[in-house]
Amino acid sequence: MALVVEDGTGKSTAEAYISVTAADAYFVARGNAAWAALATDAKEQALRKGADYLEGQYRERWKGARLTAAQALSWPRYGVVVDGFDVATNAVPVAVANANAEMALRASSGDLLADQGAQVKSETVGPISVTYADGARQGTAYKAIDAMLAAYLSGGAGQIAVVRS
Repeated sequence: MALVVEDGTGKSTAEAYISVTAADAYFVARGNAAWAALATDAKEQALRKGADYLEGQYRERWKGARLTAAQALSWPRYGVVVDGFDVATNAVPVAVANANAEMALRASSGDLLADQGAQVKSETVGPISVTYADGARQGTAYKAIDAMLAAYLSGGAGQIAVVRS
């Protein structure tokens, strides 16, 4: 099935923020051969998974509001101001599209949101032993993606949003 890419109109069937062609160009410009080695179907699947990750992790943190209740993805949005300028309500910001590509690359080699069981504090395999700190994170934090999207998230980079009631 062909990938449905959000084009800024708020498609109800959109599955990704960036096309395979645009993702290909993004990775060529960065010298990434791993993406080029994937078949088109695998790239489309990875882009869907990357968009799913962005929706799951950032849906409640984006600035502004969705244009319509019917749109499948969080962008386009209205009421978003970045660096003092209104973000267009009929487009997906380049940073969001690029973050979708980056997450797709990561999705092509494994789960982005793997199920988590009980946290292991100490593990020994043969002569190798590893002990994790109490409260150590089980999941992966994608700091590069957080940095790419910081301007579009409520509270900004490293800030905590304050809500007065």
